[in-house]
Formats: sequence, C-alpha cells, structure tokens
Amino acid sequence: MTGAGFGAALRDRRPGPCWLVRPDGHRHRLPVERWHGPAEAAVAAVVARCAGPTLDLGCGPGRFAGALTRAGVTALGVDISARAVALTRARGAVAIRADLHDPLPAAGRWAHAVLLDGNIGIGGDPIALLRRCRALLRAGGTVLVELDPPGAGAWQGVVHVRSGPRRGPDFRWAGLDTRSVHRPAAAAGLDVRDVFPVGHRWFAELARD
Repeated sequence: MTGAGFGAALRDRRPGPCWLVRPDGHRHRLPVERWHGPAEAAVAAVVARCAGPTLDLGCGPGRFAGALTRAGVTALGVDISARAVALTRARGAVAIRADLHDPLPAAGRWAHAVLLDGNIGIGGDPIALLRRCRALLRAGGTVLVELDPPGAGAWQGVVHVRSGPRRGPDFRWAGLDTRSVHRPAAAAGLDVRDVFPVGHRWFAELARD
C-alpha cells in the first residue's frame, strides 16, 4: 500500500470505508483498520519466512516492518508517502521515503523483499515489479507476495480510491491470484517455491537462483 492514491487510508485509521475502484467498476473494500493495527496472524506467518535482511516495499503504516524489527530481523520499509514513513518509524522500524525503482540501500544484498496487502499491484505491471524485486535480492533470496484468492484471475488498469464522497487520483494498479502468479514470476526470473494460505488470505514465496 503506497503512494498518493492511498492518501485517505494513511491519514487516519478510521476514515470511514475506503474502496479501491477498478476500471470495470468492481469495488474492493480496503482493510484500513488492519493496516493501522497490530500485526495479525498472516503477518506472523510471513515474518517466520524471513531469515535475513528484509525490504518491506510499499510499507504503508509499517505494521510488517515493525513486526520484523520486533522479531530481531533487519528490516527497511520503503514508501513514497512521507506519512507512511513517519507512521512506520513511530512503530520503531527503519523506513525511507523513496520510489522502489529509485536507488535503494544494499541493492543486490537483501535476503527477502515483501509485497503485502495487494502491493503486487504497485505500478500496474507485476512483471516489471518482480524484476525489480529480483534485482534487489542476493542469490537465493525470496519475494514474499500476497495474492488474490484462487479464481480471481489477473488484471491491470487505472484505478482510484474512494472514501465517502472523496475520489482520489487515478493511478495504475494490478492484481494476481494464486494461479496467475506463475507466468509473471517466470518472466521476472523467479521460481514459485510455495503458495500457501493463512486463514482466508493467500501468499506465495518466489525464489531467485
């Protein structure tokens, strides 16, 4: 969760319902309170797969970067929103304000990169995003990505966030489900090592050689 398009979701943990509106008009309710809340079971399951320095890309309010830090894992949150960076730092985690395509510290030496809460959508091009993640990883590193449930398919397009009567700016976004992740992963030079559920949510572990 990153960028000006999610501004309403970053301003306050209770801004009222926020919706991600897709090009076909489909609306997906954004779990804003969860983003601002404590780490949940799904976060703990992903933290358990991070055995070395980890990038939290599109860190939002920082609950994952904070959970990594509390677990003793070296972590860096990255977000283009100054508000997101401030919220992450308030949780005791390290975060920088940057686009994930900007030069980042220790590029090529990270053990893990993480894309939670729909962040596979960043930039609207999952292949380009996963290629960037691969470039940030050391040999044997992994990308941990949250996916849509089986059957949701893949999509790309221009979306916006609606909060009450307020309509946010347009931005490019995308989605992948558990079945459609294989092609973009392969195109990015990553192997799908595992696809796993935690409760009603789905995740994949993608590995580089």
